[in-house]
Order: sequence, then C-alpha cells, then structure tokens
Amino acid sequence: MNSLYSHIKHLFSGSSKVKSEEGLQGVKKTDVLFHNLVAEKEVPGMAVTVHKNGQTVLQKGYGYADIERKIPVDAQKTVFRIASISKCITGLALGKIVEDGIVNLDSSFYDYVPDYPKKEYDFTIRQLASHTAGIRGYRGKEYALNQPYSIKDSIEVFKDSPLVFEPGKGYLYNSFDFVLLSLAMQEASGMPFETYVKEKVLNPLGMGDTFAPPIHGIGSSSVNNIPQFYTKTSLCFKKALPVNNFYKLAGGGYMSTSNDIAKLGQAILEQKLLKKETYGQLLSSQTINGKPIFYGLGFQVSQDANKRPFVGHVGSSVGAYTNFFVYPEAETVISILINCTDPKVQEKLDRAIAALLDL
Repeated sequence: MNSLYSHIKHLFSGSSKVKSEEGLQGVKKTDVLFHNLVAEKEVPGMAVTVHKNGQTVLQKGYGYADIERKIPVDAQKTVFRIASISKCITGLALGKIVEDGIVNLDSSFYDYVPDYPKKEYDFTIRQLASHTAGIRGYRGKEYALNQPYSIKDSIEVFKDSPLVFEPGKGYLYNSFDFVLLSLAMQEASGMPFETYVKEKVLNPLGMGDTFAPPIHGIGSSSVNNIPQFYTKTSLCFKKALPVNNFYKLAGGGYMSTSNDIAKLGQAILEQKLLKKETYGQLLSSQTINGKPIFYGLGFQVSQDANKRPFVGHVGSSVGAYTNFFVYPEAETVISILINCTDPKVQEKLDRAIAALLDL
C-alpha cells in the first residue's frame, strides 16, 4: 500500500498548489477556479478557450495531457475527445446539406436508407436530429464499444430493436440517432460522412485540428498532441478503457482542440457558413405536445445553472468530459475540454463560467 501512495505522490509531485479566489472577479477568478480543479486533483488536465465580443479573453491549458510523462495541456494544440459536442458539428453539416437541397429535414429516413429494417412507425431526419425518433439508447457496455465499425457496419448493434415510442411523441437523448443521421447524410451525398463534414464545415471554419479518429483505433502516442485518457477513482486517475468511436462520429466521436471548438462557437455567434433561417431551425427547441424539449437539431437550447440562455452542448464519454456554451446575449463562447470520464465537476465549472459572464 505504501508503494501505491508513493506512486501517486510521484505522479502529482509537480502539481500546483491551491490558490485563493478571495477578492477576485471575472477572468482572474475563473482562472483560479480552473487552476484549483487540477491542484485539488479533481481533473487530470483541461483546456479552456473563452471568446467575448469576438476577442479571446482566456486561453489556457491546465494540468497534464499525460500525467506519467508530465506532458502539460496546451489549449491550442492538445487534441481531446469532444464527446457530444460532435453533435453540434453534425448539426452544422446537416444545415449545409439541407441548404444544398440534398436532404430534407421532414423526409423519411427510409428515403435515404431504404434497406434499414422497417419499424412500426416511420421517422424523419428532423426527428433523428432532435432525439424524438424513438431510437433506443445504449445497453450495458455499448457506450464503450472497441470494434473497428464503419458507420454502416455499426447499425448491426441496434437495427433490430423496436422503437421505444412513436416518433414525435417522446424525447430520448442518445447517440444511435446520430449514427442513423450520419448514415442518411452519407448515402444522400454520395461521400463518406467525415469527408462531407470536413469539406463543408471544418475547412471553411478553419478547424484544422478537428478530425475523426482512425477507424482502426488511435493510441495516445500514435498521433501528435493526443493526450492520455483517464477515468477517476477514489485514489487517482487510471487509464480509461480503450474504445473506438469512429462509428459514432456524428454523435460523439470527433476529436478537437479547445481553440477549434471556440472557433465553432464564434461561427455560430456570427452566423457564418449557414443562412439565418437555417440557424433558426437548428437553434430552436423542438416540441412534444406543444412543450419545448430544450433541444434543437444537434444543439442543446436551454439555460445554464444561473438561468442564462445558451446553445451548445455538454459532453461525456470514455476519457472525456466537455462543455461548449454559446451565449448570444453576452456574445460569449466557452470551450472546456477535459481528458477524463465524467469527473463530477460540473458545479465547479458552472461557478467558473458564472464569474466570466458577470464581467
């Protein structure tokens, strides 16, 4: 047991000390709160980028991309799993493919993928993008699949399951919706989903550090600037289970930097890439029985812990926890990427975000 504690002490021997936030406000307070998340061993590492009124007011890496090798996080270069922020990238790609007249939001999924097993009810592209199609969520360890599935191959996991509810009559957040959405987009466009997204969204927005993980897997040292991914235990951070997220690229598989995700947010604020009416579709809450579900098409459309309206996404997956908030009224974009499975720090992140917005 002593050797275990010695090992843990060694890993964190370079960790910074906790700083006082007393008397601090705005960016200075936020910086200290983020610093303390690492100093108190709440997270292994995190990258933060904040834009306000079109200017970068905070961009910083905290902690380690790799604890054992003491590689620090770089907010511009360290490439994290971004989990469900991927849905926002897919949302913009969906907007583009609709504007190009290739896909219709209210057309049946079967118009694009006719060989998918028929269900009791039909469902549309809009319903897939808003989690109202009745597709089931993960079962058991499906969230941690480590198979080299293509998007089309992966539907074998869930294609024979019945719908959970009649499409349009319920809401069930899940990633399989977005597997089907990306399959439809791929079939309709005649090109791989990841190619369409790169050509139509990532390249035009200058998001050169955002990409799909290779279908045959990725190691922490096989590509530049990929961190080690961790899971938090009561004593330390251990390496997360290996997973292959290529097949669920659209819903939770993309990798990116905090810097690139902030570019995505700025594009949404400035309504670049897409028409105003298209953004209106993506960023409006869908409804069930006349009541809002606080989800648009690939975007959460809600309020934060302090009741401020935002669009964006919180993400959680194996080895990743992320926050992406765009506040139109405050003209603020916040991008937070953490290399650890849900470390249970959202309340502390909310405090740091509140300090920023109270500027």
